[in-house]
Amino acid sequence: MPYLTAAVVLIGLLCVFNLILTLGLVRRIRQTGGGGVQHAGPPLALRPGSPIGAFAAVTVDGEPVSHDTVTGLVGFFSAGCEPCHKLLPRFTEHARALGRENVLAVVGGDDAEAVEALTPVARVIVEDFDGPVADAFQNTWTPALYLLGSDHHVVAAGGRLEDLPLTSTA
Repeated sequence: MPYLTAAVVLIGLLCVFNLILTLGLVRRIRQTGGGGVQHAGPPLALRPGSPIGAFAAVTVDGEPVSHDTVTGLVGFFSAGCEPCHKLLPRFTEHARALGRENVLAVVGGDDAEAVEALTPVARVIVEDFDGPVADAFQNTWTPALYLLGSDHHVVAAGGRLEDLPLTSTA
């Protein structure tokens, strides 16, 4: 019986110690501003200066597109992606300003609404999430945005339009 009492007391002390450490951690996070965690952005493999890989695809309008014909703004979207749908109106606005020939939109999955919104202002490719364009950009995240220069190298990349210098098409 004395062993049982000692075990209960020891477990109780360990629980109190754990609670004190947890409360200290919460206090530290609040003091350092960690309550509103800011993510660094999507995990993009291609960084500024990186060349895009080789690919060949066909848009929903039947237009052939390849790594040699893509410059300007490239956006990756996917069905069921809430941030993608929030980005869509601003993306189409910028695409309209840049001109359809300077914008490529890649839609993963079955998202007729996104395709319909993007088609008037961008060349649109619908492909699986591991399709040739996604492979060429080593892209595994949506939304993902790339600004390409005339040399087919990445000028800027990010998950928001604010991450790109869109005052020019590079």
